[in-house]
Order: sequence, then C-alpha cells, then structure tokens
Amino acid sequence: MYPFTKQLLLYNHNHSNKKIGMLILDVKGNYYKQVYEYAKKFDLLNDIIVIELNSNVYYNPLHKPFLKPQVLANRLKTILLLFSENNSESYWLDKAEEVLTECIKLCRLYNNGYVTFLELHKLITMPNYYKEKLSILKELFISSKLSTSQIYKLNSSLDFFSKEFETLDPRTKAILISEITRITNTFVSDYDVMQTFCSPINKLSFTGFDDVIKEGKIVVLNMNVSEYSMLSRIIATYLKLDFQSEVISNLSKNSVKPTAFICDEYDKFASKTDSEFFSMSREAKCINIVSTQSYSSLKTTIKDDSQVKVIIQNLINKIWYRTDDSFTIEEAQKQLGKEEKERISKSISENARETSFSYITNKFHSDNSNISESYSTYTQNDYIYESRFFTRDLETFTALTFLSDGKKIYPPKKLEMYPYFKDKN
Repeated sequence: MYPFTKQLLLYNHNHSNKKIGMLILDVKGNYYKQVYEYAKKFDLLNDIIVIELNSNVYYNPLHKPFLKPQVLANRLKTILLLFSENNSESYWLDKAEEVLTECIKLCRLYNNGYVTFLELHKLITMPNYYKEKLSILKELFISSKLSTSQIYKLNSSLDFFSKEFETLDPRTKAILISEITRITNTFVSDYDVMQTFCSPINKLSFTGFDDVIKEGKIVVLNMNVSEYSMLSRIIATYLKLDFQSEVISNLSKNSVKPTAFICDEYDKFASKTDSEFFSMSREAKCINIVSTQSYSSLKTTIKDDSQVKVIIQNLINKIWYRTDDSFTIEEAQKQLGKEEKERISKSISENARETSFSYITNKFHSDNSNISESYSTYTQNDYIYESRFFTRDLETFTALTFLSDGKKIYPPKKLEMYPYFKDKN
C-alpha cells in the first residue's frame, strides 16, 4: 500500500491546482507515519489533515447543513449495521432511523441548524431536556421566527414523538433508545472524544471534503481500531460516506478532479454502500486502493454474499497473496477463468492363462501371465490456477496479479513483489 500512496502523493505535487485529494483510513495507527514521511519529502506537510484525538483538528460528522435529516439518519443506520451481528435486527434499525430523523429535525430548529451527537443523546435519553427544547420552539413559533418550511418540520416531528414514539411499549422504546445510544454514548462518555467531535460550531476546522478535493489535500484518520474500537469505525465510516458523497456530486460539475481513497484492512470499514460507489467512481475519476485479509473478512462485515461479489468485481486490478481462505480462492479462480488442460491417465492390467486358488495362503496364483500398461491423454476445461497454487506455490513476497492499464487486461501472472522497506540499490 505504501508505494501506491507514494506515487499518488508525488503526482503533480508541485501544481497546486492538479494535486489529488485523498482520504486515507488508517486502522492500525501506523500508516500516518509513512504518509508523513512522504509528505515531508514532497513538501506537502501543509496539505495533511489528521483526524485524531487531542489535535487541533475539530470535526463534527453530523454538521452537514445541506443534507436532509433522512440522509444523515441513514448514515447512522449504516454505522449501526456494522455493529449488528445479523440482519434480523432490521426492524429496530429502521425504527431507530426514523427516531434519529425527527431528532435531527428538532435539533436543527432550536440549535440554529447545528447538530451534534451530544444533542441527539440528550434528546433521546433525557425527557426533561426534550421538554425544555420544546418550550424554546414554542416561543420561536409564537414570536413568528419560524419559516413555513420550519413550521412544517416542527409539526411533523411533534406528531411523530407524540403519536408514535411516546405511545410505544416501554420495552420497545427502551430497545430503540439502546440502539441509538450505541453510537451516541461513544461520543459523550469520553471528554476528549466529545471535545474533538462534538465541539461548538465556531471551533470546527474540518467541515467536509469539498475543499479537500478542490485543493488536493490529504485527510488521514489516525486512530487505532483496537484502542478505539467503536469510535474508530464510526468516524471512518462517516469520513468514507462524506468522501463518497462529495466525489459523486462532482459528476454534475463541469470539471471533475481526480481523487483517491486508500484503506488498509478495508474489511473493518466496509459497508453495502461501497458497491454502488465503486461502480460509479470510475467516471468520477476516483482511484480506490483497498486491502483485506480475505474475501471472507468482507463477508463477515457486510453479511451479504452478493454485495461482497459486487464490490470485488468493481475492483478491476487485483493482487492476491498466499491464502488458505477457500472463499477467496474460489472467487479468484472464477475471476481468472478456465482453460483447456491436458490430462494423462495411466492403467496397468494383468492377464493369466492359468489361475489357481491356494487355500493355505488364501490367495490366487497365476501362471503364464503377462502385464500390460497403457497411457492416454485428454483435455479438460479446468481453472487456470488450482487451489494448491494459492496455498502452496505463492511464497513470501510473491503474488498472483490480474492487472489492467486502463485499455486492456493483462493475462494473470505470478510476480515477485519488491518490499518497500528494502534498498533498491
């Protein structure tokens, strides 16, 4: 992954209006160090935006004033799906999405359009806080400070909470609150997290990928997934969805700038929406470079075989290292195709004129026998690379590649991979 990153950083690094805007998701917390070294070498340190705790970068994933509440709530549902063991929880997730949509509407009305995870948490878990905000909205309505569209949103939200949410069975309501607080608790239970991702609007220093793409900046998530398990995956998914949305929206503009998405251990942050993005990102000139331990890892995260296959087939260039994962091997074999292979069969037969049976040795005894051996060859349509090639024939620093130069697909080939940390001299 590092050599690809180096090439992309080097590309047009001296041209301010031609640099590639990038999003790099670092699941282990060490990718940033290598990016920093490359950026230092190419004089790009001012272009790096590091999303991490206790830094001077403040980012609120929910501050998207131009996105509809339903879109923001759907993103939260996408994140909840990452932490759901199976898809049988879809009812609760759908209802949680409805509740979040109405909470975002209310929050925008009483908080001058600014939404944070802290506000959502309070609205959901503190009935008195909800009533307090309703009194504020009542005053705004009486004083005619709400527009017609705002009054409509207020009425729809109040109808939902009074006629649906508040009338739910206490157990059902408790489950819905539990689903939502799986995300919000992550941001309110830790002071540093709250300060970084729920900061006041005047402290925000990173608001989205519009300027990143225009100015060719590099956004790096520097957050170890083992140390910040929930938080890392939530922020990574939000960054990815923001980036994807901005890239696709550029298709409607006259000039489309090249962008890049780089993600190591991609299976940690994969979601079903990626299949749609990868299918459209080529037209938007987005380079997607992802790595995963196996296709089964993706299947475990996404929990949908068909979506995994769509993601895989949209990644044109593929590099496979040695693996024991049967699902990965089978999918790779199918993508590489079959060919006619020559097979050899050998048979040995014995003929005897006189045969007798010995009751002492309990065996047949043959006299005047002769032995014949025959060989035959035939062709059979079989996979180009057998399973043992992936499990035994690929040594360390070798890989099977299936590459394209953008115009033609090269035949699959086993290549020696040169480690980035070795001196080429």
